Amino acid sequence: MITWNNLDTLESFKELSNVKKVNLVEAMTGENGAERVKNYSVPMAAGLAYNYAAKQVDDEVLEGLKKLAKEAQLTEKYAALYNGEMINTGEKRLVLHQLTRGQLGDTVTADGVDKRAFYVEQQQKIADFANKVHAGEITNAAGEKFTTVVQIGIGGSDLGPRAMYLALENWAKKNDKFKMEAKFISNVDPDDAAAVLNSIDVAHSIFVLVSKSGTTLETLTNESFVKDALKNAGLDASKHMIAVTSETSPLAKSDDYLAAFFMDDYIGGRYSSTSAVGGAVLSLAFGPEVFAEFLEGAAEEDKLAKNEDVMQNPAMLDALIGVYERNILGYPSTAVLPYSQALSRFPAHLQQLDMESNGKSVNRFGEPVDYVTGPVIFGEPGTNGQHSFYQLLHQGTDIVPLQFIGFKNNQMGTDVVIQDSTSQQKLCANVAAQIVAFACGKADDNRNKNFEGGRPSSIIIGEQVNPASLGTLLAHFENKVMFQGFLWNVNSFDQEGVQLGKVLAKRVLAHETDGALKVFSDLLNI
Repeated sequence: MITWNNLDTLESFKELSNVKKVNLVEAMTGENGAERVKNYSVPMAAGLAYNYAAKQVDDEVLEGLKKLAKEAQLTEKYAALYNGEMINTGEKRLVLHQLTRGQLGDTVTADGVDKRAFYVEQQQKIADFANKVHAGEITNAAGEKFTTVVQIGIGGSDLGPRAMYLALENWAKKNDKFKMEAKFISNVDPDDAAAVLNSIDVAHSIFVLVSKSGTTLETLTNESFVKDALKNAGLDASKHMIAVTSETSPLAKSDDYLAAFFMDDYIGGRYSSTSAVGGAVLSLAFGPEVFAEFLEGAAEEDKLAKNEDVMQNPAMLDALIGVYERNILGYPSTAVLPYSQALSRFPAHLQQLDMESNGKSVNRFGEPVDYVTGPVIFGEPGTNGQHSFYQLLHQGTDIVPLQFIGFKNNQMGTDVVIQDSTSQQKLCANVAAQIVAFACGKADDNRNKNFEGGRPSSIIIGEQVNPASLGTLLAHFENKVMFQGFLWNVNSFDQEGVQLGKVLAKRVLAHETDGALKVFSDLLNI
């Protein structure tokens, strides 16, 4: 039987609090460090590996984490989720994003529908539509092929799909899989839509409107912006737009769209990249086969998350170490540092995934918790970040755990040898150096040049950013966030924190304001 208990009530957590802390400088110096790097590694799907040698853990801490995982019933709770139990207590909903990429466990039926079959059906409809667009069977009014796809959405309808598109754009071009350029409009700031519309040929563009409810203010505003541009160009907007929405939304049966593809309330926006939300734009951009490879990488990583052995379960181990850092070592934030330009927007996606999921101060039952929960997430690709905020990471007063991501090979296959090494070798040399520099530091009598070290990091290492490895990365972090939510006993699948501002904004626009809200409205000429 599953029980949902607060972290600070678990005996294993109390025991873990008393385990001797690891001196990371000693652990990572010399042969000790070499052995750790060899041994502290867990295989992931698609040839990736999670290496935690530079984390503040040793065998004793790891034993404590194993006990914590067992007492917190992480494996059982994951099984309950993918078998269709009502895990989202805030909205009283199932949580089914894993089913968009593979059938784990039992068949899940909700609202009288086999949900796995539903998601597969939507993926097939998207694939058929994309293939017809690419073949010129679906064209603009002049019978010409569409060359650009523009996604209109915000939050999870933008961040994940945009990050995935950018991650695969150059790979697709190199591997002759690039079908259509993709652009994204998200911000209600009119400059966002105007800039995109000014950069494309609207007559050869197809627009994907993404709104589960069909009522999202920013998205509908930008849709109107786009429809106006199409009208001004003498084009019929209904021949240039498709919708990704729920079957019950006002968009579902509208004649304003060439086609409608469906999602449902059981997939939160930030978990929707493997659903129709990501499927439509990515299938149009790269082809359905590439999207299928992406899904397969995610599905294989989901299978690893089922493993009861923590040391063979990379997402669970990553989650446990993160909770140890947050709740016992007291570190307030985590930096995500991909040493790959392809992953330039991946940290932005993880900000939403992590902070919207676990930025909670009450447990699953609405009771205040007496411990810290989700960390602040930020990041930037290396080596750019090294010339930005790494100063604080190395010598600031806060210790910030780091999650590096690195690949042995680039995507384009283009490189040069300068000063006896290639650019890719220089990139990889930098990430290796940073891990050791953060962990071991450097003593110097000049305090400005002294590095204390003892700053923990992990790294996920792979061969190359491609559809399968990208899907694996995505699922790893989704499952990490899920396991941490289980440990903190919070609901990781609602996001009430985004609602209050929306409500007040509508009051401002309706001129139903008083007090400070009225004064701010006046100052902004609303």
